[in-house]
Amino acid sequence: MSFASRQDAGQRLGRRLVHEGVEADVILGLPRGGVVVAAEVAHILQRPLDTLIVRKIGHPLHREFAVGALAENDIVLLDQKTIGTHEMTRAKLAEIIQEEEDRLLEYQSKFHHAPRADISGKAVVLVDDGLATGATMEAAILSAKKQGARKVVVAVPVGATSSLAKLERQADAVICLIDDPSFGAVGAYYEEFSQTTDEEVLDLLRPEHVNPR
Repeated sequence: MSFASRQDAGQRLGRRLVHEGVEADVILGLPRGGVVVAAEVAHILQRPLDTLIVRKIGHPLHREFAVGALAENDIVLLDQKTIGTHEMTRAKLAEIIQEEEDRLLEYQSKFHHAPRADISGKAVVLVDDGLATGATMEAAILSAKKQGARKVVVAVPVGATSSLAKLERQADAVICLIDDPSFGAVGAYYEEFSQTTDEEVLDLLRPEHVNPR
């Protein structure tokens, strides 16, 4: 099973959430690719769309490999065991964290220009285009809970079995269409997986798109 695009994945995911009878007051996409999937989910469920800003913290020697994540509301997660104690690595990691904190603030300013959704007491669905390590989604769960969300559901088209199992212990529910114990890269499950631009996200967040008619 694979998806033609993020839009296709979002439509299939939305239909699964309807089938499962998932309670949802607001849909929060994780920028940038997750917002494309979330927009389709929000449309099918007829629920408001917003974002929850997260940033991956990459290993100093291999930035694509996540050793932690940042999220709104001062959430910082670090895998201390993977990072190790090497002084130079730690020093470089501090630079990376500062860089990602700056980017997170930039994204907050860019993607929250309209009044943010108040999720206190709400049932929220957190959506991304896939889960590898699950670090950013874990940070997003903590952020949503810190904002007072009553219920937090994770919904993704595809994810690594080990990461999904970890998130099931933190979220109220985890919905995933493809649970793969041999997970590779998220893009391998999509026929079209080009990088989502800021402009695409901003277009999806325009007022006429974020609130159901």
